[in-house]
Amino acid sequence: MIEFFQKFDPVTQALIATLFTWGMTALGASLVFATKSLNQRLMDSMLGFAGGVMIAASFWSLLAPAIEMSDNHALGSWFPAAAGFLLGGIFLWGIDKVLPHLHPNAPIGQAEGYSPNQRKRSTLLVLAITLHNIPEGLAVGIAFGALANGSTEATLAGAVTLAIGIGIQNFPEGAAVSMPLRADGLSRKQSFFYGQFSGMVEPIAAMIGALAVSFIEPLLPYALSFAAGAMIFVVAEEVIPSSQEKGNKDLASMSLMIGFTIMMILDVALG
Repeated sequence: MIEFFQKFDPVTQALIATLFTWGMTALGASLVFATKSLNQRLMDSMLGFAGGVMIAASFWSLLAPAIEMSDNHALGSWFPAAAGFLLGGIFLWGIDKVLPHLHPNAPIGQAEGYSPNQRKRSTLLVLAITLHNIPEGLAVGIAFGALANGSTEATLAGAVTLAIGIGIQNFPEGAAVSMPLRADGLSRKQSFFYGQFSGMVEPIAAMIGALAVSFIEPLLPYALSFAAGAMIFVVAEEVIPSSQEKGNKDLASMSLMIGFTIMMILDVALG
């Protein structure tokens, strides 16, 4: 797999990687063709697993390299990582307040953002998962874009591992959109379309991230930590609460730990 990616420039690598993550979203959404709904315990465990993957990826693939890149910073190696991390969270917080969306497992009355009651449930669910996918796409794009600067802290194997991890956790996200819509009465084709559509933003965000850090080297540690902060905000604000609000707290928590462990192993073993 690494040899395949070596044939392309970093921006193209980011595009290929996020086409894979988008495909995993579509694969998860395709479960709607097999069944009308998933067992709630299974759905909650999948969401918990996704949260664990995102937390692990945020540290090993994003924050740790950002800190290593900042050894000679005037204010200390912690500053770019801390500043970027907080800015990423603030950015997602702002989008969360404006973009109308509905968390998985939540009733329509708990929709958030600007004028959410004026929009259909299908639109709100798609926008919620799209909100997830913006920082995920940026993270993959930035990881590959870092290679264009010749950074010794960023590796192709690490970037590929990040893409694999995000692809794994995109699977339950696709199902988290398509299954509720099918249960609400939409056709299987419509439910699948909306489910996979939520992943379309990842290649776009990845291209933006890769191009930005390819040309602005000093931005790199801030960009990596920005993506990490945005991902952690999504996990804390949406993924973990959604996985536990139906009463499966222990199952969701253990699934999160399994997801974290698997992503950690992938990153350490391959990165």
